[in-house]
Amino acid sequence: MLLKDKKLFLLDMDGTIYLDNDLFDGTLDFLSEVKRRGGRYLFVTNNSSKSTDAYVKKLRAIGIEACEDDFLTSTDATILYIQAKYPGRRFYSFGTESFTKQLREAGIDVVTELTDGIDGIVMGNDNELSFKKLEDSCKLLLNDIIYIATNPDWVCPTSFGYVPDCGSVAEMLFRATGKRPHFIGKPRPEMLLLAMEKFGYKKEECVMIGDRVYTDIASGYNAGIDTIFVLSGEGTMADADCDTPPTYIFKNIREVYRTITE
Repeated sequence: MLLKDKKLFLLDMDGTIYLDNDLFDGTLDFLSEVKRRGGRYLFVTNNSSKSTDAYVKKLRAIGIEACEDDFLTSTDATILYIQAKYPGRRFYSFGTESFTKQLREAGIDVVTELTDGIDGIVMGNDNELSFKKLEDSCKLLLNDIIYIATNPDWVCPTSFGYVPDCGSVAEMLFRATGKRPHFIGKPRPEMLLLAMEKFGYKKEECVMIGDRVYTDIASGYNAGIDTIFVLSGEGTMADADCDTPPTYIFKNIREVYRTITE
């Protein structure tokens, strides 16, 4: 199926359609064109530091009209994983207040202090990181417990460069404890497969767009769908020479828009 005939566009956000609070040129044109053609776009993000409601507010603030149904986050996928595999278990929440709140609202038993009866750790991208959380987790990982993390990203892009993401913090804990988590988000295919199932699209009708080969593009590759690698964020052309090569490579979202309107 030609790119312009795709029906579901799965979009990474940071580095793909905006950076911090700066909307990339072409983003609004692209989103409008997808809707005009009767297609759908879904924002798929590994960033678990914000709730879906916070993302809705953020996008509206930079000019994109959005609702909660337009998003699927790694926190959403992690919640589904825990509900299916570990119902009734108690977890130490290693993440932001927003992350902890979202887990609790989904009915997951989470604590933020060391206490009896903790069965595992669930980790998200934490821009409220403290040494206490690192120390608590090291103590817990002395035992054979469940260890889950929302995403393996090394860095999160900012206007000035990058800051450590969930994968980097997990690597710190690995160096201290020898334990690695089970990662849920991209590059694993579950989030994308969930989106296709939820909205009723076939694989050939879908495409994943992102700026990171090792997460965004790899997740699409692993899900068996076409992928678009944009060079507007973390990734470089050299990254495309990998085991999960992108189907298409474009400079930015403006070039994607031009291609689907040709």
